[in-house]
Amino acid sequence: MAKKAVKLTRFELDIMEVLWQLGRASVREIRESLPEKKRPAYTTVQTIVHRLEEKGAVRRIKKIGNALIFEPVITRQAAYRRLIDEFLDLFGGAVHPLMAHLVEMGRLSLEDIRELEKRMAERRRAESQSRQTR
Repeated sequence: MAKKAVKLTRFELDIMEVLWQLGRASVREIRESLPEKKRPAYTTVQTIVHRLEEKGAVRRIKKIGNALIFEPVITRQAAYRRLIDEFLDLFGGAVHPLMAHLVEMGRLSLEDIRELEKRMAERRRAESQSRQTR
């Protein structure tokens, strides 16, 4: 799947979550997978899916009877990366305010920090290997 930077609204992200879970689905299947308490009308979901198609986030893959089947074009990681990058831009790219908030709210555990350290070490190794092969 392509990794396009597509700007998504909260509701579009909810629809995308369903498609990422299901892989492929009709508008009806998407709607039925949304939480029952806040389930929007069929036509609302249909409108959002068509907007996602216009943005290049989903594509039609086939038609079964009257139902169009859609699949995600962008990955969850690409969508989240875009959201996080936009959020960090609000702080001038500074990560410290976000990290401090996560620690203060108890949302960042020692295990999370160890995982981050592991990822940082892997990235440093990859960058070092990349420099050596140039």
